[in-house]
Amino acid sequence: MNTTTQNTHPTSTANTPTLGARIRHPRIACTIEECQLMLTAGSSADLILVCGPTGVGKSTLGHFLVTEELKLQAGEMATNPGFMPAIRVEAPASGEKEFSWRLFYQRILHELEGELDAPRTAYGVDPETGKVVRPRGNNTNRLSGLRTAVERSLRNRGTRFIVVDEAAHIINQCPPARLAQQLDTLKSLSNEYGVQWVLLGSYDLFDLMSLSGQLARRAHVVHFSRYRHDQDVDVRCFNGCLKQLAKGMPALQNLDLVRYAEAFHQTTLGCIGTLRAVLMRLDRLVASKGWSEDALCTALLTDAQVTQITREVLEGEERIAPGLHRNSLSMDTVRTPKAA
Repeated sequence: MNTTTQNTHPTSTANTPTLGARIRHPRIACTIEECQLMLTAGSSADLILVCGPTGVGKSTLGHFLVTEELKLQAGEMATNPGFMPAIRVEAPASGEKEFSWRLFYQRILHELEGELDAPRTAYGVDPETGKVVRPRGNNTNRLSGLRTAVERSLRNRGTRFIVVDEAAHIINQCPPARLAQQLDTLKSLSNEYGVQWVLLGSYDLFDLMSLSGQLARRAHVVHFSRYRHDQDVDVRCFNGCLKQLAKGMPALQNLDLVRYAEAFHQTTLGCIGTLRAVLMRLDRLVASKGWSEDALCTALLTDAQVTQITREVLEGEERIAPGLHRNSLSMDTVRTPKAA
């Protein structure tokens, strides 16, 4: 997947989005708002953990956050071409026994230094001549050299936050005993350069909160939930998303798919990313063979897929719900603060 920040385009919210366009629906809008609020919290929220089911739209959320920040900082970026306020990277699944920080750092450097028109930081490229030079000190082919290069680039670019998609790879490829050390690596960059991390991933990310009290204190968990089938408001929102996404697909825009909304909702579990993928498959089938309910059944997920995803979603929601519960103060115990 190409994650180059410069290729990120604002997401369409028009009535007729382009094929495959992402939409800013109510659930993702609320999640974006909470993330943006926490991004103003600075050191009190070094890590923002966005947890949710597969296909709920976490990658789309990451694109939105970065795109909105770039639009917000467009004036300063025009004045200072070297300024890069936010980037998005994907945590690599390298196939190695442990998480590859080397590849992760390389991806960060690619996002920060990949724009040819922007001034490069001097970790191997002379900022005046643009020529490659032999770096002094740590070899940038080594992990320590890559870390130094990332630090220098973050400082020179003035980066505020980094969105990490598929962040569960950091956890899944790391022995439990070393997991806290992995997170300390991210926290140290936050401490030294004021960078906040937005980690997008499955419900496994929530397990990070149990590593240490310090991590729990400086992290904020955002639950990016699905549209539930047993809540009327969610059903109406899901149906609206179905209509809006279908309008952007040539073979589907004149079809009344809302009549099949219940089938779409059940097979996607109310996850808009999954719905988008299903509709894109259906669009290709209809364009090739014409509309039929057989084409719809072919585009939908199989029973085995739905069963597996349902199990993971329910287990994840059950795991995260108690942890996000906040005890409400009884009104009898609340007293109006006295004036100083």
